Amino acid sequence: MSNSKFINIDSLSLQNIDDDADLIPLMTPEDEEEINREELPKSLPILPLRNTVLFPGVVIPITAGRDKSIKLIQDAANDTKVIGVVAQKDETVEDPGSDDLHKIGTVAKILRVLKMPDGNTTVIIQGKKRFEIEELTTEDPYFKADIKDFPEVKPEAGNEEFETIIDSVKELALQIIKDSPNIPSEASFAIKNIESSSFLINFISANMNLEVDEKQELLEISHLKERALATLKHMNVEFQKLALRNDIQSKVKSDLDQQQREYFLHQQMKTIQEELGGVSSETEIQEMRQQAKEKKWSKKVGEHFEKELMKLQRMNPQVAEYSIQRNYLELFLELPWNEFSKDQFDLKRAEKILDRDHYGLEDVKRRIIEYLAVLKLRNDMKSPILCLYGPPGVGKTSLGKSVAEALGREYVRMSLGGLRDEAEIRGHRKTYIGAMPGRIIQSIKKAGTSNPVFILDEIDKLSSSHSGDPSSAMLEVLDPEQNSEFYDNFLEMGYDLSKVMFIATANNLSSIQPALRDRMEVINVNGYTIEEKVEIAKRHLLPKQLEEHGLKKSDLKVGKKELEKIVEGYTRESGVRGLEKQIAKMVRFAAKSIAMEEEYNVKVTSDDIEKVLGPARLERDKYENNDIAGVVTGLAWTRVGGDILFIESILSKGKGSLNITGNLGQVMKESATIAMEYIKSNAEQLGIDPEVFGNYNVHIHVPEGATPKDGPSAGITMLTSLVSLFTQKKVKKSIAMTGEITLRGKVLPVGGIKEKILAAKRAHIKEIILCEQNKRDVEEIKADYLKGLKFHYVTEMSEVIDIALTNQKVKNAKKL
Repeated sequence: MSNSKFINIDSLSLQNIDDDADLIPLMTPEDEEEINREELPKSLPILPLRNTVLFPGVVIPITAGRDKSIKLIQDAANDTKVIGVVAQKDETVEDPGSDDLHKIGTVAKILRVLKMPDGNTTVIIQGKKRFEIEELTTEDPYFKADIKDFPEVKPEAGNEEFETIIDSVKELALQIIKDSPNIPSEASFAIKNIESSSFLINFISANMNLEVDEKQELLEISHLKERALATLKHMNVEFQKLALRNDIQSKVKSDLDQQQREYFLHQQMKTIQEELGGVSSETEIQEMRQQAKEKKWSKKVGEHFEKELMKLQRMNPQVAEYSIQRNYLELFLELPWNEFSKDQFDLKRAEKILDRDHYGLEDVKRRIIEYLAVLKLRNDMKSPILCLYGPPGVGKTSLGKSVAEALGREYVRMSLGGLRDEAEIRGHRKTYIGAMPGRIIQSIKKAGTSNPVFILDEIDKLSSSHSGDPSSAMLEVLDPEQNSEFYDNFLEMGYDLSKVMFIATANNLSSIQPALRDRMEVINVNGYTIEEKVEIAKRHLLPKQLEEHGLKKSDLKVGKKELEKIVEGYTRESGVRGLEKQIAKMVRFAAKSIAMEEEYNVKVTSDDIEKVLGPARLERDKYENNDIAGVVTGLAWTRVGGDILFIESILSKGKGSLNITGNLGQVMKESATIAMEYIKSNAEQLGIDPEVFGNYNVHIHVPEGATPKDGPSAGITMLTSLVSLFTQKKVKKSIAMTGEITLRGKVLPVGGIKEKILAAKRAHIKEIILCEQNKRDVEEIKADYLKGLKFHYVTEMSEVIDIALTNQKVKNAKKL
């Protein structure tokens, strides 16, 4: 049964008018007989009802909003106050016609008309008796129709079956009212006090929760007994639904009570948090759920996120785990799942950007263009990971930034120097307080796309500790076969890194774990020649420092000759970082002069350079000669590039002992011993008196003793130094050498040839002695780097001595 008393015939809304409850009388049998004796008028104004059916004896308020309905009510209220009420067949029809109305309706008497504040008219009507429309005579300004009586057929008095049906209807109605929480208990009082069987059926039919068509069918049943049975049938269905609903509610009552308790507690907490000016946890969860709908993640990730979000919803916001769980979900929302920037595979443009940002490094730039070309053709990231290897300051990191610009990708840099905790790569487990994702995932979040150019800076500086081995954790990151499902301990899911372009940088390959080095393609980024450094300073370093110090280009001009003086006299590195510092000093001097309104030379001279930077510090290495027997120039490789070194030998009276100094490693000491033994065994061929070895001690020294030195490259240099010492023949000017020796006098190849050649050029060396097998290394070097150099390729020590030593003996030489 429905508890809806008041029906809106035009807008379908319900009105609740408690003041008019006294207008709902209970019809007695005497009232019913009096109504039945009344004769129907031949014609009535017809009021269409949208969403209900009026039954005889029932009082309902209705709200009229249509102009026709309002006009009809006003005219009827001022006249006979009797109207005909019929239901519409389709309640959605705004302006019904004759075919849209049912033929059977109820004559109604207007009890009261109320003007509502919203402009509508509410009228309270009471059904009298049923009628049938014979013909609609008028449609304007409202419907009028000729009608006839539609009589009700009642059972004979004392019909036990009918009385039983009525008792069942009343009993079932009372039971429904009792069990239903939606029907007020006062309704049972009304049911008990209804004496008329016909009115009881009409009253219950009017208030049952039925569709308009079902109520109309009840109205159109002329026989009261049949209508009572039909009403009882509908009541049984509703009672069964009510019983089933109550049964379900009783089963889940305890769960619902608990949920309601939690809900009210959450609502109270939410209100308190809002009063304090914060954001409630429930609001945060709803915002997260809304953001999740916009993510492009897979179904698996979406299901995992929803599961974790439900876990957060069940947590007490005061516990420590709540903040960890919230950070975890925020990370999910901030990560760029399946969000990629569009690549710009314009290789011509990439070449221009690399040439613009980096002078020289032709082989490196060519290799990068080849790498990008492969990516363009394959359209995936299965290529090897690049590792730019070379001394500091040669532009390895900035090369990665140029690649990112050329591809139109985001640029991310992660410094690995000194990193010794595996959790920095893989993240911490969520079980720890203060857990965070690894720096790989954090950097991807920062980039905002899943395919940035990712620079792994100083990968050779990774070190192991009790916290794990980060270099082993990097294996999964850099392996194209594994990184499509990179597992972060905090994320607890695989994240696809296969579209990320990783570029590693390193100064020393020997300290990189072999398995990790195997996953990378090494590109050697060597140092710069003097000419290249001058050009780099002119194109990049000077304009950059002027801008950083707030000067214009016209405020300071440094010529090519002056830049060359700075390069030769104040820098000895393979890169240009130290050169940039020296140029910065010159720019700061100009900035100070401008700020203090002092005069200075806009065009820098050599005197200005010495005034600001002091006397040239590195001239000694470039102009030192080999006028003394036993002094030889060697070439060495260091972590910061190539360098020259001097090996000195001297004889003193003694018993033939060999002393070696200069902070040398084991390999260099062994090279000195091998050289000494070779000379002893070949003394006659070298023109040396064998008795010398027993009468004199030999001391070999490599200057700059504070610097550790080791490696086999100084073998031929030590041998030449000793032969020069014993024969008292000077070594040629401006000649340097590098190579390993054997006891048989063979010369073996060594590494770092390009760096050593660049060091020789910086020191103004003119001739270089190398092993024959190092010739292929020289051929790979750009021809411009080799200008002014003469190469001697040897296989035997005898060739080295013939090339390096002059025939002129030292003046005032000691007679051995």
